[in-house]
Amino acid sequence: MTHGLITDAQNTWCQGCGNFAIEHAIKDVILRLEAEGTPRETIVLVAGIGCHAKIADYLNINSFYALHGRAVSFATGICMANPDLHVICCVGDGDTYAEGIAHLLFAAKRNVNMTVLVHNNRVYGLTKGQVTPTSPMEYHGKSNPSESGEISFNPLELLLSAGCSFIARGYTQHQDELKELIYAGMSHSGFSCIDILQICASFLDKTEEYDEQVYVPANHDPEDFDAACRLVREYMYADSGKIALGIVYRVGRETFHVGTPHQQQEYSGKESFVRRFIDGRR
Repeated sequence: MTHGLITDAQNTWCQGCGNFAIEHAIKDVILRLEAEGTPRETIVLVAGIGCHAKIADYLNINSFYALHGRAVSFATGICMANPDLHVICCVGDGDTYAEGIAHLLFAAKRNVNMTVLVHNNRVYGLTKGQVTPTSPMEYHGKSNPSESGEISFNPLELLLSAGCSFIARGYTQHQDELKELIYAGMSHSGFSCIDILQICASFLDKTEEYDEQVYVPANHDPEDFDAACRLVREYMYADSGKIALGIVYRVGRETFHVGTPHQQQEYSGKESFVRRFIDGRR
């Protein structure tokens, strides 16, 4: 690995892939956090399985590959084992909105202190273009027949209903805004999720539509739950409608770590903690 944040590992993302923008946005946010006094070794990246997951090889920070759809659950364990860490969880839309949807919603419900970045290209790119839960209705890959009328679901609406305390939407072509969203998410105490619209350069290039539809709403109050619900319903991932970018909803509430045995222990040292725990179970 290099001494910088971008490693010298061979990058195999397709030319024009939105993952490059996300990688460099995370890099810049980490550099900003380091300049503010956050040690790099306290930052942990957990990735799922898919094109996005290669980011664990390309960023020179502590990282962990999880099983497909299970990145959020692994990240939850890391958060509970050491609440002092800053945990970033990079996942794909197929990875976490399909296989991993239960883990995502329950981490949001519990307000686990992590930042989930969803690389949402709306297709399974690594395995050659199968449909995902946010694929457009007219998209037909190898896994769905042409006569299928399967609708997309709205992940931001699901997260709002699950009690998520920080929800935002970014777009890889709006790099400066994306960096601010990731920084805000990592600065939030509790669960934060940023749905990042990106293209799949090989199977679903929606640059033209996104460029026409995205906007930053004026005078939106992120603390207004009803306003957040209205905002996320403007775009139902069916291609019509305006696509609002920015922080959709943000509220402060107690994180899942508070009150866990790890936080309640009045003694130091893992061995003594384990012995007390075992003694208490006898």
